[in-house]
Amino acid sequence: MTRNIFNDNTGMSLTSKIFNLLRDDILNDKYTEGEKIGEAKLAEELGVSRTPVREALKQLELDGIVENIPNRGVVVRSISKQDIEDIFTIRIAIEGISVGWAIDRITEDGLKEMQDIHDLMEFYAFKKDVEKFAQLNTKFHEAIHKATKSRHLEQVLKDFQYYMKKTRKRSLQVDGRLDISLKEHTEIINAFIRKDKEAAQKAITRHIEMARENVKNNADL
Repeated sequence: MTRNIFNDNTGMSLTSKIFNLLRDDILNDKYTEGEKIGEAKLAEELGVSRTPVREALKQLELDGIVENIPNRGVVVRSISKQDIEDIFTIRIAIEGISVGWAIDRITEDGLKEMQDIHDLMEFYAFKKDVEKFAQLNTKFHEAIHKATKSRHLEQVLKDFQYYMKKTRKRSLQVDGRLDISLKEHTEIINAFIRKDKEAAQKAITRHIEMARENVKNNADL
């Protein structure tokens, strides 16, 4: 069955559309770690020539999402324990800066957006819907990043988003993690309401450290 990737008006090149599609597919486990992505099969599935597929795969390789193994082809890279440690250490540093700037710069509309997202997270935590909660979790953090009004910080975080989403999803799959994560986000939003930068930085650091431990201890999820 051919997947239609031409019915949008984003203005992106065909290679960029394929790149985004593949990255989302990998993130959503259509392709699992270590699985081969066949160039010819994918081109047929998408109804395109092999050239933009090859270029998209090269971009994914540059981003560290796939690797080209001799005599095997392009496969989805696994995330090692060292990768996990590095990812979360970087997150703690960046998110700490992010909440400090965001509290100073956030607007009333920005704070309302965070509160609305938090309310929905509460609803889906009650429903035990990991998928919806994970999506809102990402939006919650993106709202903080946007509130910094720093295009440089947002660009760094945008480039890092794939790894954050991948590890975030793993963490939330741990039994009981949804409710704990919700409490951690409640602490963060309450600190924003009080404009307490120190409390917000401590809360987000605890939140990320807890997620790191969950992912490290459940690397086979």
